[in-house]
Amino acid sequence: MPMLPIAKADSSVSIAELKRGAFTVRKLAYLVSHYPAVSHTFIFNEIAQLRKEGFDISIASVNNCDRPVSLLPETEKAEQAITFYVKASGITMAFRAVIWSMVRYPRRVLRGLLFAIGLGGSPKRFLYFIEALIIGIWMSGKKLDHLHVHFGMAAATVGMMVAKIFPFTYSLTIHGPEEFYDVSKFYVSEKIEAAEFLCCIGSFARSQLMKLSPSSQWHKFHVVPLGVDPERFAPPRKQSAATARKERTVEILCVGRLVPAKGQHILVSAVKRLIEDNLPVRLRLVGDGPERRSLEARIAKEGLTDHVILEGAMNQDRIYGYLQNADVFALASFAEGIPVALMEAMAMEIPCVSTMVAGIPELIRDEIDGLLVPPSDEVQLAEALRRLIEQPEVRRRLGKAGRSRVIERYELETNVKALAEVYRCHLR
Repeated sequence: MPMLPIAKADSSVSIAELKRGAFTVRKLAYLVSHYPAVSHTFIFNEIAQLRKEGFDISIASVNNCDRPVSLLPETEKAEQAITFYVKASGITMAFRAVIWSMVRYPRRVLRGLLFAIGLGGSPKRFLYFIEALIIGIWMSGKKLDHLHVHFGMAAATVGMMVAKIFPFTYSLTIHGPEEFYDVSKFYVSEKIEAAEFLCCIGSFARSQLMKLSPSSQWHKFHVVPLGVDPERFAPPRKQSAATARKERTVEILCVGRLVPAKGQHILVSAVKRLIEDNLPVRLRLVGDGPERRSLEARIAKEGLTDHVILEGAMNQDRIYGYLQNADVFALASFAEGIPVALMEAMAMEIPCVSTMVAGIPELIRDEIDGLLVPPSDEVQLAEALRRLIEQPEVRRRLGKAGRSRVIERYELETNVKALAEVYRCHLR
């Protein structure tokens, strides 16, 4: 089967045929490491949109939700209530899954165990094997025969084992770049071979899969970008007066987990340069993670507490409020797939500054849809931010172009329709 181009499936199955009901509704299982999760609202949105396309999707999450249920928005509470939590199902469920699987599929269970042994590496693979048995009995009970997993890491290893043990198929959405850094740890080549098909969020991700696999596997790879809803992430009706910002503080926003790969320390360094030049700026870092302590210590030590604010992790509805008040969005990543956070900011006509790494240049074309600088270069990052602060016309031009780019290539409904077509082409 030929590869499907970006956001438009080139196959004999057209969207018009699907709307006419030429194909039956498909039941799918989704496996996620944490669900719902603050940093993975795009999975929540994708599932919701697929359901609008007529798919019946059941969700399993390896781990519990990443927040107390009381803190979830109502829509996510509803999802949490119907999600199957693998680890929370308990030892009794694990024993039941082992016995049921051995009685019903003795040869497949043995084959799956030998496969797990053959993978080598971390002893966690045996935990993954048990989790695969639990998911298998859950899927059988719900009469599901296909499993889809986002990211190519631990949850994908469990999904691969499910397909090895049970008469089910599985597929992946590959984001990168983390799984490309240690392909043996994440068994990337084995996952490619075992998968029915793989969706890549961009051409960079697909190129890395091609590098790791023989050309005979390339027909499995489809570029299907993620997306955002441009109606939900629309520019505020009352735009902050870009031309009148000389008298007030310019708000720079960064949304992302506080991890080394996001480069928040470089962003703080760039903002410090602007502050030293007496530019009225404030940086807000939305997110949480292992880098929080080092950032807190640095901000306090360098006297930046009035200029750099750690806002913590928060639900999407609260992040939207920060986006409404932002003048510039900055992401100083060392490694990325194609960040949805950038798409959301661009959709709201917030001019974006980011780095020339991995999939980001597929989203932002330098000087056209935003500004790109080399990763780790605090001087060039500071200059790009300075330019947006001091040149309101550039800020407006890049903001409008960014929204147009999102509507053209990263619109949620359009891209989920393409994903739905990939499913229907492979899973008739």
